[in-house]
Amino acid sequence: MAHLKSLEDLFIENVRRAYDAEKRLLKALPKLHDSAVSDELKHAFQSHFEETEVHVDRLDQIFEWFGQEPKAHACGSIKGILGDGKYAMDLDTEPDIKDAALIAAAQAAEHFEIALYGTLRTWAQVLGNNEAMQALEVTLEEEKAADALLTNIAATLNLRAAHAE
Repeated sequence: MAHLKSLEDLFIENVRRAYDAEKRLLKALPKLHDSAVSDELKHAFQSHFEETEVHVDRLDQIFEWFGQEPKAHACGSIKGILGDGKYAMDLDTEPDIKDAALIAAAQAAEHFEIALYGTLRTWAQVLGNNEAMQALEVTLEEEKAADALLTNIAATLNLRAAHAE
C-alpha cells in the first residue's frame, strides 16, 4: 500500500487509478462493440472508445503538470465492473436482452468514472492547479454525456428486451 503524505499524493495515486481504468476500457470497449447487436449501441461504444483515447491523453498531460511519470496503478473497481461486462458479453440470450446487459455494465463503468473524475476535479481545484481542474471537468462532462446517451439507448432497448422471447 502506498504511503501518502499529502492531498497531492492522494490525487496522483487516484490519477494513476484513473489511468489504469481508461487503459483497461480501451481494451474492453472494442469487445463490447463486437458483442452489441444494436447499431446505435455499437456506435456509442465506438464513439466512447475514441473519447477514451482522449481521456488517456488528458491524464498524460495531468501527470506532466504535476511532474509525474504517466503510470497506472491497478484499479480494483474497474476490474470488477469489467467482469460484469464480460458476464454480459458471454450471455446466451436474446439480442435485446444481451444489449440491455451490456448497457448496464457500461453504465456501471460510467458511474464509477463520474465519481472518480468528480473527485479528481475537486482535488485539482483545492490543490490550485486550474489547468488540471479544467481538463478533469471536460472529462467529467464527457463521461456524464456518455452515461446519458446509454440511458437514452436503454429506454428503447429495455422495452424491446421486456418483450423478447
